[in-house]
Amino acid sequence: MRRLVLAIAMLAVGGMAAEAQDTPAPAGARVYFINLKDGDTVSSPFLVQFGLAGMGIAPANHDGGDAHRNTGHHHLLIDVPALSGEALRSGIPADDNHRHFGGGQTEVTVTLPPGRHTLQLVLGDWMHVPHSRPVVSERITVVVR
Repeated sequence: MRRLVLAIAMLAVGGMAAEAQDTPAPAGARVYFINLKDGDTVSSPFLVQFGLAGMGIAPANHDGGDAHRNTGHHHLLIDVPALSGEALRSGIPADDNHRHFGGGQTEVTVTLPPGRHTLQLVLGDWMHVPHSRPVVSERITVVVR
């Protein structure tokens, strides 16, 4: 039931996002993985820590906007293609492969099956839309043993 409610909410947010104005990101803003690098081998579950420079973290505000300029919140993309084109101009979906941290969280413990997995961080605005100058991390691969 919780996933159904979240899915309906994200559809509503996605619809609003098409009408939302671009949210700028300051030059030099970047998001990155603090404790992981491309090619790391990890044991599941594992901790993923999100880093951000040049901007601040603010929770998503579904009541009409973000009161803080130059802020956003994290999204962790797992095993999905790198965002490009229209995907960078619309709301990020909410599912097991697109994890939202609208409460302002800066880390999460992730459980994944053994094998190779890709991870990427994307900063989103108050409507879960990447900024008009997207703030995205390098897409890394980790091996879960």
